[in-house]
Amino acid sequence: MKTYSAKPAEIEKKWVVIDAEGVVLGRLASIVAMRLRGKHKASFTPHMDMGDNVIVINAEKVQMTGNKRADKKYYWHTGFPGGIKHRTAGQLLEGRFPERVIMKAVQRMLPGGPLSRKQLSNLRVYAGPEHNHAAQSPEVLDVKSMNPKNTRSA
Repeated sequence: MKTYSAKPAEIEKKWVVIDAEGVVLGRLASIVAMRLRGKHKASFTPHMDMGDNVIVINAEKVQMTGNKRADKKYYWHTGFPGGIKHRTAGQLLEGRFPERVIMKAVQRMLPGGPLSRKQLSNLRVYAGPEHNHAAQSPEVLDVKSMNPKNTRSA
């Protein structure tokens, strides 16, 4: 028995569009992370960028379970003494860049390293329903119908 390892010439990358409206954030992020790494393919090779290009639309309409919208905090540090700051997930979703919530969730589900940073560059997140990748003719991936737990009403 030999372990299969994909060569760069054998890798096929597709374009996938996912509508995040009404989808639970963590479940969406885990599906997107799996697609970016290429783990959904039978020819998965851990050291190669095998994943698809993923477009996420309606990022501002993503849902969270429980009180995460009010309780979940995103921290950063200004670099000055005592300069730790935070914003809640609700503030980010209602602010200028609601797509950052999905970007952070997916980034934290990928392993750290140069390959993961390369794979994360294959993710495009848009706050509204429009995207400018129609020329790539992306397939629609319906995350809502995969599992009833993937959706949540407001």
